[in-house]
Amino acid sequence: MKLIFLNIIAATFFVPATISAQKASVPYSRYINGLSNDTLYIATGTTYLFDVDTPENEGLKSTTPTVRDLVSDLSRQAPGYSILTPAGVPKKEGLIVTGDRLLVRSKGRSLKQYPIALRRGALKGILEIEQPRRTVGSQGDLVINYTVGQRSPNATIVITLPADFKADPGNTFINIIGRGEVLLQKLEQQSIGRTGSNYSYNKTGHVQFSKDGKQITLTGLDLRPSNGVDIKITIRGAGFSKTGVHGFTAYYTTREPEILRSPESNALVTVTQAISDLQRVPDSSTYQADMPDRYSYTTLKWPRVSASRMIIQQSTNGGKSWTTSDASIDMRNGIGQLKGLQPGKLHLFRILVSGGKHQGASNVVSFFSGKPDIKQFGVSGKGDTDDTEKINAAIDSIYRLGGGTLLFTTGTYNVRTVHLKSNVWLYLEKDATIQALKGGDAPELTWFSSKKYRSGLSPTDMGPYAHPENWLTKQDVGHAYFRNAMFTAVREDNIKITGNGYITGNGNLVTSDKVMDNKPDNRNDKMFSLKLCSRIEIGGIYRKEDLWYDSTSDAPYFITPNKGRDFNTDNMLKIDRAGHFVLLATGTDGINVHDTYFAKDNSSNARDIYDFMACNDVYVRNIYSKVSSDDIVKPGSDCSLGFTRPAKNYKIRNVIGDTNCNLFQIGSETADDITNICVDNIYVLGANKAGFSISTNDGGLVRNIHLNCGETGPLHSRSKMFRTHTPFFISISNRGRVLGAEARLFKFTENGTSRNELLVTNVNIGRVENITLNGIDISEVYAGSSYGKANKRWPEFDGSQRMASPIVAGYALPATNNVEGGLPFRLPNGIHTGYITNISFNDIHLLVKGGHPVSDTAANPPELGVGQYNVSNLKTQPSWGIWAKHVKDLAITNSTFDYEQPDHRYWLFLNDAKNIRLVNNRVAGTPTIGQRETTGLQ
Repeated sequence: MKLIFLNIIAATFFVPATISAQKASVPYSRYINGLSNDTLYIATGTTYLFDVDTPENEGLKSTTPTVRDLVSDLSRQAPGYSILTPAGVPKKEGLIVTGDRLLVRSKGRSLKQYPIALRRGALKGILEIEQPRRTVGSQGDLVINYTVGQRSPNATIVITLPADFKADPGNTFINIIGRGEVLLQKLEQQSIGRTGSNYSYNKTGHVQFSKDGKQITLTGLDLRPSNGVDIKITIRGAGFSKTGVHGFTAYYTTREPEILRSPESNALVTVTQAISDLQRVPDSSTYQADMPDRYSYTTLKWPRVSASRMIIQQSTNGGKSWTTSDASIDMRNGIGQLKGLQPGKLHLFRILVSGGKHQGASNVVSFFSGKPDIKQFGVSGKGDTDDTEKINAAIDSIYRLGGGTLLFTTGTYNVRTVHLKSNVWLYLEKDATIQALKGGDAPELTWFSSKKYRSGLSPTDMGPYAHPENWLTKQDVGHAYFRNAMFTAVREDNIKITGNGYITGNGNLVTSDKVMDNKPDNRNDKMFSLKLCSRIEIGGIYRKEDLWYDSTSDAPYFITPNKGRDFNTDNMLKIDRAGHFVLLATGTDGINVHDTYFAKDNSSNARDIYDFMACNDVYVRNIYSKVSSDDIVKPGSDCSLGFTRPAKNYKIRNVIGDTNCNLFQIGSETADDITNICVDNIYVLGANKAGFSISTNDGGLVRNIHLNCGETGPLHSRSKMFRTHTPFFISISNRGRVLGAEARLFKFTENGTSRNELLVTNVNIGRVENITLNGIDISEVYAGSSYGKANKRWPEFDGSQRMASPIVAGYALPATNNVEGGLPFRLPNGIHTGYITNISFNDIHLLVKGGHPVSDTAANPPELGVGQYNVSNLKTQPSWGIWAKHVKDLAITNSTFDYEQPDHRYWLFLNDAKNIRLVNNRVAGTPTIGQRETTGLQ
């Protein structure tokens, strides 16, 4: 049975187009520049616009629309538009030209023809008011969103407020291209992010308020990046003193590739005497637990108004009849609580006000008391159709209802790209499968080309630095595009994908960095792509018990209260074959991922698991990854938003996995600061790079990183590391991929070896500070991941696998006397050595393979430079216990260091080390310490 609320939505909540074809009028189109004396003016101009295939020298594009573009844009609101040539012949193809005509029809009848003329101008922007209906005399936030029609650097935006409404600089906030909200009068103080000196902006923008407070002018805006809404203005405590319709306008001016002004965009606010801004408060619980009564209650809110009496009425028959709800009403604060709602019904609610000037019925809001089944939206679940459009339509319907949960029951559902929306949750029952098809959304169009650099580790590749402001080339291509994903969202809030079903890329999500070389229908490389979103949950059915690992059965289990082992993982969400990323979250805050089992049935087509770029307030818990080819948990910060953004506040607990890379990795993208990360109870089954890695390469500060310190909750176990190339890789390099970075090729010598490679000349070297590593058992130290081993879980050590000591490696630029022609630059802060400072190894039990000859004590690993910042670049270390270079305030306490075979290298090697504290350690053999330029050894 189809859900009846689909029709109710259309009848009750969709607002018809304000310009009717019956009256032979023209609806909104971004191509229309104006209408005068029945002549329709179409904007023409130029902009830069690249798709991933556009040659680098062919990005300058005309904005003149084609016939298809214009007709399609007009027909989004109402059908009945076509183009005629000057001779009156129907025109189906080609560009719009002066002399063409727009024919408006309705019900097959020709109503009017508009002669067309081209006029220089920018494409029209979109102006929206988030809550366009307001109650007179009430106060609340007024949110204005404006998105320009074409990109430009150094742009200007002018917003005009209604005549009887004004904004106060002291209560007006702004968010420009997702950089973050700031008080408008402090806009010029907002950080532009971390940049090099070749970046042409030193402020986010400039603002001018007209004296009457009715016009806001923003100048100097870098609107080349496109991150959803360009300008979000929030006026706190806004109110209207008069009823009626109030108009807002906005326009913008571009500066490149030419100066063009857009026509004004309009938005209306309707102010009424009766309450017209009643809202339902969407559920935003921390966990999407399948509680029996979750859908039997809801909360309403409305503006505080004076009234002698209020009741909440409800209807379950589409508004045909209304009854009084048994609701708890707080009139003073404008809040109503409803409980015990009849399940499986579409409920409509309104307030009936008695007494005072606001008396009468309010607007109507809706709530579905249950989880509508996707099959009720016409999706069969038989796995033999492309279900993308119907699933997206279902999500949109629930979004328009104010949010809810879309249920996927037993069946197989095929999708290309699903567009997630605010307050809409997806729930997968145990036998539900969502699987990817080829042909997902194309990567977005951009101001710059990404072709100069898409991936690679070359120390001589100038691609990332060729254009200092091209954000697309500052990280690998997979990070730079967001639309080419199985699930995607930009600037959305309160999204959940939970349950104990199964999501698979099905071999149709790409893992390669050369993804853009594929055919257009094979460029999806992400399962979940989230850009500047908030309050996200992805995971199984929540269990409060901790997840851990049993080596005998090679399986995860939950630790029961009596220390028992529950191997039933049916609560977990199952994910496999997810392409380059299971989750690429960029600029997204409030993330909760939990209770997820990766690669249970298929380990192919799996690369990174969780990549958190410039994200804050992240919680990771109870994750098992049988095997993957890249990092399992990766906090970082890159330039893919067109600016950098710091990352902080992570709590990570019970992560178990085997990887061809690192189980936990900070970086390598470190364009901004990354701080306050607490990781407890990790179990490394194999890692062909490091078990726990910190790499700051791009100038970022990494600070306050704690492993196994009990900061996510009580520790249930010591952390474990097996089969790692190195257990710890903590490093700094000179890659410097930030906006405005400059790099030059230098020839220099280091330790008698000639090097010919890039050095970044205008970005400060990053820092690593306050690192605590505690309570970890480490053995089988060799690159022994089972990745790529089809017939054997883990290969035994045979002496051929790579091995490395635990590594702490700061970075120093070459001395000027070692550089051919001298070192002709100084970094902005004048500091040419990046030290790793205040690092503690406590209660570490390390058992290495050993067997190295005494000759290896002469090894002198190189500095980590541009394109050379992995453990493999350091080759052999002169010590088997810990090797540390460019380090201050290093403490090694209460730890044991042992080998399986005698190792004739130093136990500890210190190079350019200051203030070293060694307390209560037990070391096998003769605990010799190698030193170069070391002071303060205790």
